[in-house]
Amino acid sequence: MSQPIDILGHLFTPEAIKEHFIDDPEESEVFDNVGRLDSLRGYTVDEFKTYADEVGLGKVHVAAFYGWSYRQQRPYLRVTPEEVHEVAQQLPGRVHGLFGVNPFDGLKGVAHLEKCVKEYGFIGIHVHPHGFDLGPDHAFYFPYYAKCVELGIPAMFSMGHTLDYMPIENGRPTKLDKIALYFPELTIVCTHTGWPWVEEAMALASKHPNVYLGTSAYSPKVWKPEMIKFINTWGQDKVLWGSDFPLLKHPEALAQVDALELKEGPKKKLLYENAMKVFPYDR
Repeated sequence: MSQPIDILGHLFTPEAIKEHFIDDPEESEVFDNVGRLDSLRGYTVDEFKTYADEVGLGKVHVAAFYGWSYRQQRPYLRVTPEEVHEVAQQLPGRVHGLFGVNPFDGLKGVAHLEKCVKEYGFIGIHVHPHGFDLGPDHAFYFPYYAKCVELGIPAMFSMGHTLDYMPIENGRPTKLDKIALYFPELTIVCTHTGWPWVEEAMALASKHPNVYLGTSAYSPKVWKPEMIKFINTWGQDKVLWGSDFPLLKHPEALAQVDALELKEGPKKKLLYENAMKVFPYDR
């Protein structure tokens, strides 16, 4: 069996974990609320390689995250593409960058995206719409989607409920519907299972050939029965596994996937086969 591919995670270095999660009051409160603050730790590049080898983890997507605090109206969890690229260069073939979208950067941001794909080898964009209070179907995002089509990369969205103190409505999976209609050439990944609108997310993935459902941020042991059935049967070609690391630890998440007792074919598709089709690793 090939190694699992984690479609969404954060920069894992000790410096990044300390700055963006432990020392940031908003993020530390979120992790404390779910009982994960005390277990937060970072990994040097060498430590992460050893960790991934021990876990049996394959490729890992690291988001150059662009978060915006809704309460304080400031950037938070701001990880630059250059920081991600520096780590990815040291783990070629294992760490792949995702470009974090700031909808207010306009065409300057689109140009930066193009550089990240052509020069840094990034394989997609990541959109976290909640803090900006702009749903992903807002016009400010559309130049990024057009550039994704041009570059042949997918767009990944953190959708559904967010643990952060931000408007939840911007994460409704149905906000991806018109994007999929307008850009049938754009591959769209709706992550975080779309919870609490899991059925909405499943409906979009089954309706649109270009829409996929990602499982990041939610432990497999709490996945809704409807989604497990979707993974195991009629939606098996439209699902992708992710962790939102460091929120979920890979050993626990993979053990919980095993405990679901999925059929072998759908399990392989969930963990790595579908991701190999969706993301341009061979560019």
